[in-house]
Amino acid sequence: MGRLDHKVAIITGAAGGMGKADALLFAKEGAKVAISDIQEDKVQEVVREIEQNGGEAIGFTHDVASEEDWVRVVEDTIAKFGKIDILVNNAGVSNATPFLELTIDQWEKTMSINVTSVFLGQKHVIPHMINNGGGSIINISSIAGLTGGSGTGPYTASKGAVRMLTKATAVDYAKHNIRANSVHPGFIETPMTVDMMADEKMRNWFLSMTPLPRLGKAEDIAAGVLFLASDESSYITGIELPIDGGYAAK
Repeated sequence: MGRLDHKVAIITGAAGGMGKADALLFAKEGAKVAISDIQEDKVQEVVREIEQNGGEAIGFTHDVASEEDWVRVVEDTIAKFGKIDILVNNAGVSNATPFLELTIDQWEKTMSINVTSVFLGQKHVIPHMINNGGGSIINISSIAGLTGGSGTGPYTASKGAVRMLTKATAVDYAKHNIRANSVHPGFIETPMTVDMMADEKMRNWFLSMTPLPRLGKAEDIAAGVLFLASDESSYITGIELPIDGGYAAK
């Protein structure tokens, strides 16, 4: 038996990186997966990969900051698979603009993609989870949501907001058997970080900040997300799970 047999999951930002790793692992463990991302071609590539491996998936081109898009994705997932058990709010953007150089448009874009999207996903999925007798929400934050960082003001603020929104959700909806937890990746090698990781000086700094002697992989995050999505974590809600090689322990 797979760890997610008979479950249906929506995963945002699943066309690559951590979201794709989540989707492939979820499908391998028996889940039916709704894959959403703004990158249409890559979404369909992930759907095909899952189907070629014997899994079930549906793909959506999805602007996570759009409430209209969320309504469509949720309704079409219900129409296809009949229910939603798991929501992984993984989509996000980085922003390292120096604080005093930051424009209001840059601030609002970061907040809309990193925070408003989580609110919208929860708003439109939770009613279906209530009807289904429960569910698991995993919101991807960052170590920046646990500690301050130089030159990452809007990103840090957005990821801290995700952490606290997750806790509020956990408290409000526990009575409906809905669990909400946040995951806080450390320095992970993904398409979004490839340019930074290619810089030897920057890469060595990341390594120097991480007690375990390597950088993280998308699959490291997926393993933690899978645990929180599965019934193995049925008595866990409202936590933040750092997957960071020990960074936050220092």
